Amino acid sequence: MSRIYAIASVILIALLLAGAGIAVLMGRMSGAEDQFAQCRGSAIAGGGAQLGGPFTLVSETGDTVTDADVVTGPTILYFGYTFCPDVCPLDTVRNAEAVDILDTMGHEVLPVMISVDPERDTPEVMAAFTDNVHPRMLGLTGTLDQTDAAADAYRVYYRVNREGDDPYYLVDHSAFSYLVLPEHGFVEFFNRETTPRQMADTTACFIEAAAGGS
Repeated sequence: MSRIYAIASVILIALLLAGAGIAVLMGRMSGAEDQFAQCRGSAIAGGGAQLGGPFTLVSETGDTVTDADVVTGPTILYFGYTFCPDVCPLDTVRNAEAVDILDTMGHEVLPVMISVDPERDTPEVMAAFTDNVHPRMLGLTGTLDQTDAAADAYRVYYRVNREGDDPYYLVDHSAFSYLVLPEHGFVEFFNRETTPRQMADTTACFIEAAAGGS
């Protein structure tokens, strides 16, 4: 009987080792299949495919545009609003600084701000704001339904805090920036602690990996 137990133990150990080997191999294969594996610094619950998607908004020029019209090259999307007293100016300037660093690296990236306050952020207001931040920055606004759809696609939380007709209301919102590439869609997000240099280096990695894999 002890011999049977010994044989069973050997078989069980062999199966466990084989399973571990398969798990390691599958991990390596999944990493090898991700052409951006060496660039990734974030993890998305459910995977990156859960973020991003098509949207229709109104450009600061007054034209109706879709994601296909906007994301024609590497693009950094940020959701905020022009009346924001603190977070949005800092984040959009950080994004602009990263874009300038990327210019010196030979990569042209489009910075975009999508308004979560479409009632006050008319195309004219958006144009004035973005022109002050960066000459290439594009401002997008739209109807409430269009804004909700774009925010939902990127899992952006926002809430308008207004009582009555108060014109000085604030808008709570999440503060992430999203790197989107043509033909790949959303590939990475950046939080508020990311520096311009870190954002530029990571973005360059994704751009170069996309070019190498095309």
